[in-house]
Amino acid sequence: MSSPNDETVPTPMTKKPSDSAFKQQRLPAWQPILTAGTVLPTFFVIGIAFIPVGIGLLHFSKEVHEFMYDYTDCKSVDHVDMKCSDIIANNSTAFCICRENFTLPTNFYGDVYMYYGLTNFYQNHRRYVKSRDDNQLLGRLTEDVSSDCDPFAYLEISEKKQTIAPCGAIANSLFNDELSLYAWIREPNKEGPKEVPLIKTGIAWPSDKNIKFRNPDGDLKTAFAKYAKPRNWLKNIWELDTNDTNNGFQNEDLIVWMRTAALPTFRKLYRRINHTEPLFSKGLEAGTYRLDVNYTYYVSSFEGTKRMILSTTSLLGGKNPFLGYAYIVVGCVCLVLGMALLVIHIKCSKSTNEMINVNQNTPYH
Repeated sequence: MSSPNDETVPTPMTKKPSDSAFKQQRLPAWQPILTAGTVLPTFFVIGIAFIPVGIGLLHFSKEVHEFMYDYTDCKSVDHVDMKCSDIIANNSTAFCICRENFTLPTNFYGDVYMYYGLTNFYQNHRRYVKSRDDNQLLGRLTEDVSSDCDPFAYLEISEKKQTIAPCGAIANSLFNDELSLYAWIREPNKEGPKEVPLIKTGIAWPSDKNIKFRNPDGDLKTAFAKYAKPRNWLKNIWELDTNDTNNGFQNEDLIVWMRTAALPTFRKLYRRINHTEPLFSKGLEAGTYRLDVNYTYYVSSFEGTKRMILSTTSLLGGKNPFLGYAYIVVGCVCLVLGMALLVIHIKCSKSTNEMINVNQNTPYH
């Protein structure tokens, strides 16, 4: 029996790792032995597999019809000799409508989508990508927002500081041109432009709309009443669309824009053609069309351009010939390397008997 004066001796501290297979680096490992019998078949298998895949990708890519129209320098309807870009350069709140006629060279049958494209716009800049408040976009409105939104976090109105919703550089630079499409279709007892029906919903990723963006509870106008709209916006956030369910942070144009592009030249989905209309049930037929633009987005400041893009889709999505060419190139390179290594192996390799009889007196070549 121990006496009261006995003291427990503490266990000495040590930095020695525990005696386990992981910490003592005794885990089993496998290292491939690269021989001609394993390397050469690999090159040939990759080459034979990649080339047909590349040809298939190119085939599906060529099935996609695509039409681009640059409307950066389109002229105002009210001022024929003036470009809309010059008008809004002098007055950012000016109202400018321009109309451009174009010819669709081939039939665009199937599902047709309308995109807008920008050039020389660097959405991948680090500070630009971070300039947002995800808690705010989830509908948690507070007067204090993330410092990442600076200098687009607050707005001085009548000597009073108001929080901007949505804050940040991404939301502030939202693409706000309004595009309308008209087709010159001959109907019985009528000839003239027929508006192509466009659908504003179903253009954003479901994961973005259902998870990353939420509206605050209650009436949107009341919820956003004490918050300021972004500086470059002409409409309040509850007025972005005539459909109440497509307003606020749930507006799909906003959601599409907030998913930043990786390259300075990019396109984003703008609208879907409504194929339930009888005249456009098959798609868009070749012929003359008119593009009406409510021109409000200024790109001349960063030497950019704007494009309207019409495109169909294939089994594998949109037009992307690069992937097909990449597969074909990699497959051809593997076949060439495989043939070259096979010739070298046949001419320069040692026989089995020579390999068995190697000793310390065998000359090294």
